[in-house]
Amino acid sequence: MFAVVRTGGKQYRVAAGDKIAVEKLAGEAGDTVTLGDILLAGEGDSIADPSKVAVSAEIIAQAKSEKVIVFKKRRRHNYRRKNGHRQQLTLLRILSVGDSKAPAKKAAPKAEAATKAEEAKAAPAKKAAAEKAPAAKKAAPKKAAAEKAPAKKPAAKKTPAVKAADKK
Repeated sequence: MFAVVRTGGKQYRVAAGDKIAVEKLAGEAGDTVTLGDILLAGEGDSIADPSKVAVSAEIIAQAKSEKVIVFKKRRRHNYRRKNGHRQQLTLLRILSVGDSKAPAKKAAPKAEAATKAEEAKAAPAKKAAAEKAPAAKKAAPKKAAAEKAPAKKPAAKKTPAVKAADKK
């Protein structure tokens, strides 16, 4: 079975086992993502209803594409600008193209729930540490600033012309 999916403003024809490079998607290597915007699906010559088809893929790696050089020049104006750009990509392996009733495993929601739980536990500790630290820092700088006297600058050296003017 194959499907035409849209991600990152581009369209890709995919089947189970294919490897594709798409615009950067959130996630780390090994995570499973579901490509939701399916434009067309089918098997052989027959076409299936795209709303009933799900495409699941595994993230192989986060990478960068080849460097593109942008060079601008205006003749006879001494104007030259050289710039480079490397687009962020995500390499995907298509795990399955099929019914939405039997989607592949979803690792990303579990990871998101775990990070939210950890943040909730760490938040009270961060607030307590933040409240104690500023109180200790406020008293020390005021005393140091009051004791410090401004340093005098050394006199500038006089040039021979200035010395001759002083003598007259």
